[in-house]
This record gives sequence, structure tokens and C-alpha cells, in this order.
Amino acid sequence: MDHNYYTSKTYNPSDPMSKDLWVNIDQMEKDKVKIHGILSNTHRQAARVNLSFDFPFYGHALREITVATGGFIYTGDVIHRMLTATQYIAPLMANFDPSLSRNSTVIYFDNGTALVVQWDHVHLQDSYNLGSFTFQATLHNTGRIVFAYKEIPTEVSRISSVNHPVKVGLSDAFVVVHKIQQIPNVRRRTIYEYHRVELTKIRITNSTAVEIIPLPTCHQFTSCSSCISSRIYFNCSWCHRLNRCSSGFDRHRQDWVDSSCPDETKDVQCNIADTAQAHPITPTAFARTSLMRKEVTGGGDTPPTSHPPTSLTTEDDTKIALHLRDNQVMPASSAVHRMTGTHPLHTGLILGILLLMLVMIAGVLITIYVYHHPTSAASLFLIERRPSKWSAMKFRRGSGHPAYSEVEPVGQEKDGFIESEQC
Repeated sequence: MDHNYYTSKTYNPSDPMSKDLWVNIDQMEKDKVKIHGILSNTHRQAARVNLSFDFPFYGHALREITVATGGFIYTGDVIHRMLTATQYIAPLMANFDPSLSRNSTVIYFDNGTALVVQWDHVHLQDSYNLGSFTFQATLHNTGRIVFAYKEIPTEVSRISSVNHPVKVGLSDAFVVVHKIQQIPNVRRRTIYEYHRVELTKIRITNSTAVEIIPLPTCHQFTSCSSCISSRIYFNCSWCHRLNRCSSGFDRHRQDWVDSSCPDETKDVQCNIADTAQAHPITPTAFARTSLMRKEVTGGGDTPPTSHPPTSLTTEDDTKIALHLRDNQVMPASSAVHRMTGTHPLHTGLILGILLLMLVMIAGVLITIYVYHHPTSAASLFLIERRPSKWSAMKFRRGSGHPAYSEVEPVGQEKDGFIESEQC
């Protein structure tokens, strides 16, 4: 399946590739295999793991990830209690509790070019009688991701999402920092999910595997000429102030906006040496990604897609907005001549009705186009012109939703995450 940022392929148990993609950690070098003692004996805990290589995720190089007991890897920089919301790599996110069994362990192995994380014989806290699950995620230095499943005792679509989201796939987001005028020196962080890959849950069974291959992104282009002449899925723009190629929506979104990159002139010749000089600036038609309004579902079976699911109740209280409005400007037409006749009022009424119908049809077509082309220029235009209407992820205290705590050395200070109200 094509997910804009990635393509994925699922291998069934009879396919030899499903066995080849499973990494037998027992045969790896013993000194490199680590069983995390705390994660293997706790519930809803997460621990940071440093990588020995750069791992490209949505085009961004990561050197640190966070492994969670709930069957997923958190990839964000800001550690907070709602790790299940977004910025994850989830071979099988669910309410796993390794403390329920002495045989349950969380293992990881780094050989310098790949990191393997294995959830071994873990049980669901609210459904222990279903049996143990064994699966793993492998992160390669090429950006390739592999999900491999050894023991899946029940259909994934039947796992309860009442107490914990159930997800299989990838997600990424950007963080925006807002100053709070009422409180000096305090800033509020708000997370916006800009893309998600959802894999089909019913295809996840014993001895299956999923291979996820990264597609080209704007980040790979390091010069202006290669950036603006790129022929990939995204409409890349070059920002001279940042010396960076981007579609405008990625993890560095705030730098892109703060540096006025959306307002830079798109010089096809790429001969601007200093954008600080006086140049006439016109809005650029760089790609803009729409944020789809929905509340992220924790469970259920959805087909693989890069578009967010329909609006349903959420366990992780994530809200992402889709603001659709008719931004198309009608081309100026020649002056409409008054028609002479016995019923000028009827003629004007008919013309008005026809014009209204055309506007409504255009609005519906634009809405459909924006929904199915989230990275199109029209989609990003809507977001750029309506920043005040974005919806934020809200992390409510005492809401009863799953909260993860981080395992870290005593005395190490953690970057706080402040509750944010909806914009």
C-alpha cells in the first residue's frame, strides 16, 4: 500500500519472507542483547534507548527512541504521559502488562545498522486468558521498518480498546510552542499530528510480517535547485533563511513559520544569496498539508490508508482539525449585460440560482479534493490562512485515559509538558 511517506507490504504465514524478516535474537551476540529489567516487570512504563546510528523517520534522523511496555516505540522529543496519541511506531499497541508473567520480557538489540525491539510472551492486562503475544519491530538505518509477529493468539481487531488504544502502524506530528501572556517565561506546547499510517489489523496473525519502506521526502534535497526541481509526491519549497527544503509540514514546522519561509519568493533560478535584501515578496504556492478533523480511535479494524479515520470517540483524547472553506477566487468575468425582456426579475433569479448551485458544486468538489489530497497546495492554503482554527491535542489530568510514566535515572530533570487548551 502507498501511504505518501511510506509503502507497506504484508506477508502471510505461507510466504518465505515472513520467516526471513523475523530476527532470532537468541542467535545474536549476547553482549548486545539487552533485557530491560524495569520494562519487563511494570505496566505502562517507557524507557529511552539511544541508537548507535541515525534512523530516518518521516525524513528526520533520530538518535533516540522511547520503548513502551504497550507494544510500541515513541519517537517524539517531548516526553509526556500520553505517548499513545501520536509519534509512534506500533507493531501492536495494546494494553500489555509484562508484570503479569515471569516469562514476559521486553528485549532490544542494536547491531550498529538496525535496532530490534521484541515484546516477548506479553499478556493483555484485561484479557490474560487470551494467552501471550510475541512480536517485534526492527528499525533499519535506511529508514526501513519491519513488523514481525510470532505469536498472536487472537484476532487483533477483537482486542479491547476500552482501557488502552489498539493501533498498528506509524504516526508523526510537529510541536508548536506558544507563549502564555498571562504567565511570564512559561510556554505551552501543542502537538499536531500531520500524518498516520494505519495497517489492516485482520492480516496480523501468527508468523506474519509487514515491511514498511520509506518514500522520498523534501528533506533529502540539500540544495535549492534540486529542491524546487524535485519530482516526488510532495511539492517541495526551498527556504533561503533556513537553507532547507520542505513541504512546510514536518517536525520543523515552527522554525519554518517563525522564519517566514511560507512568504519567501520561490526563485526558480535559485540565485538569491541573501534573502535579507529588499526583494518583492509574494506568497509562494508551496505544498500545504491539511489536518483532518477527527478524534483518534483506539481500536477497530480500518483498511490501510494515509488518511485519518472517521470521527469517533478516542481513548487518547487526540483532536486534529480539518478546516474546509471555499478559498477559490472566481475569475473576473466580463460585465453581465442586462437582458431585455418581459421578465427581467425572473431572469435575474434564475441566474442567481445557477450561480449559487455552481458555488455549492465547487465547494463540494474542493472538499473532496482536499480530503483525498492532504498535501496539495489547496489543502495547505486553508491551513495557512486559518491558523487560529487549528485544534490541539489535549492532555487532561485525571481523565482516566492511559498515561505512561518514563523510566529514567533518579535526579534527571525532565522537560515538562503543560496542558493545552483547544485553540
